[in-house]
Amino acid sequence: MNNIVAFGASSSTQSINKQLARWAADQLKDVQLNFLDLNDFEMPIYSVDKEREAGVPEKAKRFKAAISEADGIIISFAEHNGSYSTAFKNVFDWMSRLEKPIWSNKPMLLLSTSPGPRGAQLVLATATNSFPHQGGIIAGSFSLPSFGQNFNKAEGISESSLKETFYEQLTLFVQVIGEKTIEATSSNA
Repeated sequence: MNNIVAFGASSSTQSINKQLARWAADQLKDVQLNFLDLNDFEMPIYSVDKEREAGVPEKAKRFKAAISEADGIIISFAEHNGSYSTAFKNVFDWMSRLEKPIWSNKPMLLLSTSPGPRGAQLVLATATNSFPHQGGIIAGSFSLPSFGQNFNKAEGISESSLKETFYEQLTLFVQVIGEKTIEATSSNA
């Protein structure tokens, strides 16, 4: 059974990205789901001085361990002024000080949503373009525009063409996880 780590890259308790990440992960069958909440990983804002004085916080090590132990990762990004939320960026910065590659060569399904019609596409593009250089295998990506109009708790993504596009990307993610599982099994034989 594959271990999937999922989280919304936001610290808001009402985060629409947490809702999207949770729903996306729940679409997978026969997986062990580890849903992370960035609020459980709140740390001092990263600086080399703080790292030199106290080392890397245990919370960063726990987050990195969850990533390293996963077979796949689902992240839904909140967009704050065109970029990552501060909560995500800080966890990411601390995690980057640990073993490389940052994303441990794991398949990733990258998502984003926002209340507006662009669906946080800027931050999604940033992650999609940079994570492969940091050990992320981008298996799929999807932006959900106008969250309040296109998502509801009962059925998830409610607009049919958007739902179809999401499931195409989810299928790609599942296929890459399957390939990585076969690859790992073959190398262990």
